[in-house]
Amino acid sequence: MGVSRRGFTAASAAGGVLAASGLMRVSDAIAQGITPRRGGTLTTMLTPEPPILQIGVNNQGPTLIAASKIFQGLVKFSPTLEPLPELAQSWTISPDGKVYTFKLQPNVKFHDGTPMTADDVVFSVTKFHFELAPRARAIFSMIESAAAPDPHTVVFTLKQAFEPFLLMFDVTACAIVSKAAFDGRDYRQAPSVQHPIGTGPFRFAEWQRGNFIRLERFADYWKPNQPYLDAIIFRIVPDSQSRRLAMETGQTVLAHSNDIEPFDVPTLQAIPNLAVETKGWEYFSPLAWMEINHRAAPLNDVRVRRAISQAIDRSFITQRLWFGINKPATSPVASTTRFHDPAVKLPPYDPRAAMQLLDAAGLRPNAQGVRASIKHLVLPYGEVWARLGEYLRQSMRAVGIDLVLEATDAGSWARRIGAWEYETSINFVYQFGDPTLGVERTYVSSNIQKVTFTNTGGYANPKVDELFATARTSAAPAARAAAFSEVQKLLVDDVAQVWLMEMSFPTIYDRKLHNVITGGTGVNASFDDMFLAS
Repeated sequence: MGVSRRGFTAASAAGGVLAASGLMRVSDAIAQGITPRRGGTLTTMLTPEPPILQIGVNNQGPTLIAASKIFQGLVKFSPTLEPLPELAQSWTISPDGKVYTFKLQPNVKFHDGTPMTADDVVFSVTKFHFELAPRARAIFSMIESAAAPDPHTVVFTLKQAFEPFLLMFDVTACAIVSKAAFDGRDYRQAPSVQHPIGTGPFRFAEWQRGNFIRLERFADYWKPNQPYLDAIIFRIVPDSQSRRLAMETGQTVLAHSNDIEPFDVPTLQAIPNLAVETKGWEYFSPLAWMEINHRAAPLNDVRVRRAISQAIDRSFITQRLWFGINKPATSPVASTTRFHDPAVKLPPYDPRAAMQLLDAAGLRPNAQGVRASIKHLVLPYGEVWARLGEYLRQSMRAVGIDLVLEATDAGSWARRIGAWEYETSINFVYQFGDPTLGVERTYVSSNIQKVTFTNTGGYANPKVDELFATARTSAAPAARAAAFSEVQKLLVDDVAQVWLMEMSFPTIYDRKLHNVITGGTGVNASFDDMFLAS
């Protein structure tokens, strides 16, 4: 990440990194004669409707997009993954890489009016996220001690140096919560789960299920004169064509993530007052795969998994279903994530080779040409995923596999994946800039849990476990790179999952809206500097 162990101050972060990225700040807008205007309501969408808005209790994409306006992390990230100050005003890292000292912003309040202090940060890291989030637990278990020597200082001492530690402190990975709101309560059932309380520029105001979520400007926000917007309304619009129409007619001025189907993007690109942006996913680098439950026969046979992989034309998926927004996956580590090995390649699309593998696995076609029947839980994140399910059914049918599609809603999908009640599905997770943070959790046997976004597939390989441990505990980037290269080769050989595509999502917005994408987390930022031009 290019961070000096002497620390990274607010002044250096705010100045150079964003300027180098070419993304507009408020000061840039003023220099161009665009005056930030106080007031106005941002009307956008959220697809699908999230179950709750408490980061940590739920970490699905729609939750993160909306709740990142309510909550904040210690840092945020530039498009090149340089850490920038957020709730942490500055920080230093000891020469041995073990001690991280954060100086907190002064005068930060939670939405209930109570001050945010170092105790809230320590609680959020060592208890709240540690207990709720398997990925956070794996990383925060490296903390030997956490101290709050004064209300505005937090000191984390690690058991050993851990190079990507700062990447864990974005709001989407570790939102700072109120200790008073959760301590001593069941974190999943606490009242603030339904009425979230954060430090962000917008406070939770209203939620009409199936209709809209409304956030309002937090008057005591710690950044002077911000946010500029008075409110944000997230409309829940289940129908994809209605969402496209809302953007065409100006009923909404911002669409993101799954809001607009890829096949509708060209239509919106042709509208002069709309801008289409694909930046803002650098921190997440989502990679989609066909989720395989290794406990279910015949999927427990590597030859069958390899046959499924070779029966899929990834170029067709990315070009014909996603219209070039995404690109074919080549390994379990996205090309935009650190330590991606370009030498690792998936076996090519080859239906004939797929059928030979199925023959070798003893799956001979019956009189109807069917070798096996496999269930597929369709990802309920919009029409394009349903189309992907149809494409996969056709592809599998071409090699003799009957893929039976099962429909569900977002909440039931998450529950069934977490309960291992599926044979195949589609999944994608964020990689968070480093394989230890966003890739390891899907493949190490120690993370086989009945919790969504863990190793729900049940894949296990002791050598893979060992290599991930080596990469996690090595302070030297070269040693980490060697371990990650080897682990990518093994995962591809084992076909741990059937990787499909590296993803980004179009952000489409009215040009009167400014500062939409300002960093490496895109629309998952706080929107405190977003404004509507007069």
